[in-house]
Amino acid sequence: MNKRVKKAVIPAAGLGTRFLPATKAMPKEMLPIVDKPTIQYIIEEAVESGIEDILIVTGKGKRAIEDHFDSVPELEQTLIEKGKSEFLKLVEETTNINIHFIRQSKPRGLGHAVLQAKAFVGNEPFVVMLGDDIVQATVPCTRQLISQYEITNSSIIGVQPVLDEETQRYGIVDLSSSVTEKLHKVKSFVEKPQLGSAPSNLAILGRYLFTPEIFKYLETQQVGTGGEIQLTDAITRLNEMQRVFAYEFDGKRYDVGEKLGFIRTTLEFSLNREDLKYDVMNMMEEILKEHSKSVSM
Repeated sequence: MNKRVKKAVIPAAGLGTRFLPATKAMPKEMLPIVDKPTIQYIIEEAVESGIEDILIVTGKGKRAIEDHFDSVPELEQTLIEKGKSEFLKLVEETTNINIHFIRQSKPRGLGHAVLQAKAFVGNEPFVVMLGDDIVQATVPCTRQLISQYEITNSSIIGVQPVLDEETQRYGIVDLSSSVTEKLHKVKSFVEKPQLGSAPSNLAILGRYLFTPEIFKYLETQQVGTGGEIQLTDAITRLNEMQRVFAYEFDGKRYDVGEKLGFIRTTLEFSLNREDLKYDVMNMMEEILKEHSKSVSM
């Protein structure tokens, strides 16, 4: 009988160099999409997927993440006194979650960050959720992976197709065969292949479900691409001893780990909100008219 997946690990120790200078003092995970930090979207997906305990792996300068998910009695009391129940509900939603924190002492890569969760996870399956990818789906992306684990009793990697010219930015899966239209057996995993050498266009996009055996390989993993301990390398070794599957999850994935993706996500999320969409559309129209005038001059 499969053990139920109850735990999630969210690595949040990166330096956020692509968003400097904003991330000099603010964690990139706290950059807001409209009015909500990016990491909160990830937390909400975990909770909606049935996850009960969440570990966030942080680093130096990340205290704001802990503060965001902590209670603020002074703020809550002020909102109560002013009768602002709608805002109080928003604040309380960030504190009624079972979240733990641990610090990654040195920036040694994603694999090393996940390894910090070994004691938290114990001998249970768990999910890893990266904050650079927000997924909007009818069934939460993490819930989809859990459903596949309940069938296969194996590690499941969330993938989607990307453009051929973008494969060098991701971990790419080399398929051996397909079990269903969306579930595939994997021959190997390639971390950021050189342009033109990718074995497929199916990219690992920030959602993983692992059996606890992954820690055995992370503990002995040699330094790889970029001088870091790569999670992809450990998955490849795990796959040699215990089958790992790739699952093409349903949903729209937003890349908030780079500037254009972050801007696009902010615009699309704004347009999806009834309280903002018409004003944002009018504003965008005005901006485009102004810029078209300046270009034609």
